[in-house]
This record gives sequence, C-alpha cells and structure tokens, in this order.
Amino acid sequence: MNVFTVSYNHITDKPYGDYYNYNEDSSAPCNNGTVRDFAQVFLPTLYSMVFIVGFIGNGLVAYVLIKYRERSNMMDVCLLNLVMSDLLFLFSLPFWAHYAAMNQWIFGNFMCKAVTSFYMLGFYGRIFFMILMMVDYYVVIVHAHASLFSQHHSAKSGMAVAAFMWLLSLMASLPIMIFSEEKKESNGSTCKPEYPPDTYWRQFGYIELNILSLILPLLIMVFYYSQIIYTLKSQKKHKAIRLILVLIIVFFVFWTPYNVVTFLYLLHHTGHLQSCEWQQNLGLSMQWVETIAFSHCCLNPIIYTFVSKRFRTLFVKALKELFPGCFKHAEQN
Repeated sequence: MNVFTVSYNHITDKPYGDYYNYNEDSSAPCNNGTVRDFAQVFLPTLYSMVFIVGFIGNGLVAYVLIKYRERSNMMDVCLLNLVMSDLLFLFSLPFWAHYAAMNQWIFGNFMCKAVTSFYMLGFYGRIFFMILMMVDYYVVIVHAHASLFSQHHSAKSGMAVAAFMWLLSLMASLPIMIFSEEKKESNGSTCKPEYPPDTYWRQFGYIELNILSLILPLLIMVFYYSQIIYTLKSQKKHKAIRLILVLIIVFFVFWTPYNVVTFLYLLHHTGHLQSCEWQQNLGLSMQWVETIAFSHCCLNPIIYTFVSKRFRTLFVKALKELFPGCFKHAEQN
C-alpha cells in the first residue's frame, strides 16, 4: 500500500493513505481505492491552480504594499505579513502536488522538513496576524490614539510586534516540524510526521489545530468586534473596519469545514467512527473541504482590492506602471 501525506493532512499524520486504508494494522483493511484514485488526479490539479492564481494575486498585493507605503502603520504591517503568510503557504503546494501525483516523496528529508515548515508557518501566521489586526483596531477605536504601532512612533516597534507573531507561529508549528521526516519504504518514500510510539502527539495535533485555528480566534474576534461595534458612533468608522471584518468572515467560512472534518478524524483516532463507510466518507470529505480551504489563498487579494478604496486605487496605479501598454490601448479604445 502506498501511504503518503499531502498538504494540511500532514499536520496530524493523516496521510492520503488514510483516505482509503486507515486501519494499517487491521488484517482486513477497508478498500477505499476509489478515494485514493480520485485524490491522485484531483489534488495535483487543485494545488496547481491555487498556486498559480494565489501566487500572482498575492505577489501583486505585496508589490503594492511595499512600493506605495507612505508611512508605517499596523494595518499595512499586518496586511504585508498576511501576504507573506499566504506566499509561504503557496510555496509548499507544488511539492504536495507532485507528491500526490507520483505517490511518493522524492525531494529528500531536508525538503520534507522545509516544505512542511513553510506550510505550517504560513497557516498559523495568517491566523495570528488577523488576530493582531483585530486587536489593533480595538485599541484604536475603543482606546483612541493608542494604536499598538502609533503608540511607539517607530517602524522598529512594528517589526518587533510582527517578529513576535512569527515566533508564535513557529511555536505552534514546532511539533509537526520536528516530527516530519522522509521515510523510505519498500514501494517508495513518504514525508509525514513520525510520532514516537505510545504517545499522544497525533491527538495533540488535532486538538491544537481546532483550538488555534478556530475556537481561540473565533472567541477573540467575537469579543473584540462586539466591543468595537458598541463603541462606534458613525458610519464612517464602520467603513474603517470593513476590511478586517470581511477578511475574518471569509477565513472562517472557508476553514471551518476543514476544522469540522479534522475533529471527526480525532474521534476516529480515539476509537469512534471506525466503520469502512465512515473512513471513506471522511476521506472524500477531507478532499472537498481542502478544496474550499486552499481556495482562500486566492481570495485575499480580491478582498483587499474591492473592499479597501485606498488599496484599490494603489492597485490600479501599480497595474498601469507594470503594464503601461495595455492601459494605453484600453484608453484609446
């Protein structure tokens, strides 16, 4: 049996082998070949599309934020680091696409750890910087003129806060980064976490994912946003926080289904949902919720452009500078 891990299933040692044969120690494993065959064709195509669209969109956003920054503020610092998180995440997808298509890992142990690290840092970085944006908005609106950034009047302070958020992302990612390794087997190599026997690291991965990527951010953002809404008095200020609200809503809409299926995998590992039918349904469900979750990387640039008037103006300005011939032709017509 080819057992291999691709993308976010990597987090909790859910190899795509799990999709069609989770009971590796069973004498009569479930036959989920249909799920495996579907994953081998569907996932490389999906990852490739998300990588191309997401890389172009986030690359343009990064260009705008860097080229047209007038002064440093926490909003721009968070947006730039959100883009960096998406780019780290996207960088891993071509490797996972090849892994899914070929049924084996050919890039070596160093790249196994490196690609996993990029993936994990990108995922948790995105969550923590959205939380930071919400906290800063709360301080600015509820405690006026006390922005986490303007309070210190220094670009170095903003960089220090960003560095701290990346440190939190590293700490959250560390268990998977440490245990992930290439393992050579009779039918090829795999790249997945190799947990010590008789430990709870796998279950810890499921619980950590649900808490840090869903429960904790949801509680924090609901609390702070309710305080902001209570404080706001004018429609103008409502518009000022529209971008972060849309980013948060879209994030939870696209990633909550994945967290739900991950929780069901936790139940599976604790002795529940053991039937072959459940295993097959979980495998198919994971592929579809991954499709939804990974597409989120492509949406952030669209959100920045259409929700923020300032960013939309700068984005059009950047396109005119990058592709002057196209805009001159359009204006002539």
